[in-house]
Amino acid sequence: MKAEEFRKLTVAELSAKEDDLKDEFNRLKFQHSIRPLDNTARLKEMKRDIARLMTVANEKQQV
Repeated sequence: MKAEEFRKLTVAELSAKEDDLKDEFNRLKFQHSIRPLDNTARLKEMKRDIARLMTVANEKQQV
């Protein structure tokens, strides 16, 4: 997702989305440890999405 899409969400929605993304990232990481993923770049994308989401959440909390 893009940061613009995250900025449209409320703080509660951001928190829920963060939990979902972290769970999905952990599942992908576990699957990758068992057998290689077809698209290993997805791990990197997930990490960046989580970082974007956390950045936007911090921006909203400061305002």
